[in-house]
Amino acid sequence: MSEPSELVAEIEALGGKLAEARESITRRFIGQERVVDLVLSALLCGGHGLLIGLPGLGKTRLVDTLGTVMGLNTNRIQFTPDLMPADILGSEVLETGEGGRRDFRFIEGPVFCQLLMADEINRASPRTQSALLQAMQEKEVTIAGEHRALGAPFHVLATQNPIEQEGTYPLPEAQLDRFLVQIDVPYPDRKTEHEILLATTGIEEAQSHAVFTPEELLAAQVVLRRMPVGEKVVELILDLVRAFRPGEPGVPEEVTRNVSWGPGPRAAQGLMLTVRARALLDGRLAPSPEDVVQMAEPVLLHRMALTFAARARGESLGHLIHSVAEQVSHIEVAA
Repeated sequence: MSEPSELVAEIEALGGKLAEARESITRRFIGQERVVDLVLSALLCGGHGLLIGLPGLGKTRLVDTLGTVMGLNTNRIQFTPDLMPADILGSEVLETGEGGRRDFRFIEGPVFCQLLMADEINRASPRTQSALLQAMQEKEVTIAGEHRALGAPFHVLATQNPIEQEGTYPLPEAQLDRFLVQIDVPYPDRKTEHEILLATTGIEEAQSHAVFTPEELLAAQVVLRRMPVGEKVVELILDLVRAFRPGEPGVPEEVTRNVSWGPGPRAAQGLMLTVRARALLDGRLAPSPEDVVQMAEPVLLHRMALTFAARARGESLGHLIHSVAEQVSHIEVAA
């Protein structure tokens, strides 16, 4: 076990590399600092991210840039209703060799990579969506009875269009829970959009460069898990997650009235990891209660649901999470 001084040095060195990675990403994906930080947090934690945003907001560009900066082998799948599990995982084909000998040869699907972009994942059938479930959770797939390991590291960044729902299949709760964070990609502000126009409509565009290697990313994930978390932060994570479970003692009245089902223990695990990632990205040695409050929405948003009556009233899960986080932490949350 390393000395505390060695861990401090590793955290500081990793913070410097992350700052360089941020700078390289924002050369091509301009603005949207929170989106960039959340995607980097997902990778640092060894998890997956669900990107929610309208077409044309740069989600594909972000994932492509991220693969370059983090040194990862990247594949992209455009999900459609007729896509089959074998189109994702791969399949065995029968080949005839010398002397007429026949053998099966496995052809890898696009899931065999280190960073997979699952574009419009809700357009695929439930059968095809479920093909990713084992891959996301266990980092391996089973084909023809044989277990096949995926790339290391392995991350899925999936996208969804929040407006167009015709011909889509909503992801089941079991698969949503496999995503560490839900990342909402908003419209850019006027200043950012001005920069995008100038940067992307000329003869040449700025290019990103590799900052990490796959081995360095794996090492960073180990450093993150060694980062100390104070007891005050641990208790706040527990208080916050349990405050969204209807039926628990002491739950806020607005949760009892509006929430159909709340987050499970995986949400608390996600917060424990992502608050460390936020501290690393800010160049700090340990997470604070403010980190818990700021990471509550992306970690909890897809792990709970409003009641039918709350949806009919136009209630918002994001607003509810902000409100309860303020009550539990006594920290004012920026909208």
